[in-house]
Amino acid sequence: MARGWESKEVESQIEQAEARRTAARNQISPEEAERKRQRESLELSRKRVLHDLEQASNPRYRSTLEAALKHLDQKMSELEP
Repeated sequence: MARGWESKEVESQIEQAEARRTAARNQISPEEAERKRQRESLELSRKRVLHDLEQASNPRYRSTLEAALKHLDQKMSELEP
């Protein structure tokens, strides 16, 4: 009877160790998390600029939005690994 309990305990310990190893592999570094956050922010800004560009009729405003879009694309390319 006691032997069965011990084997279950060992099995549980092995599963816990594997779960910790998997969790450690899935964690990203703080630098990677920051880069991901910046990229998401740039993507949202790009979507907004594209939307505004579709609606804009003033040539000066369109020019400004196109420059902003170019700048955002450049920033996004700089974040590429």
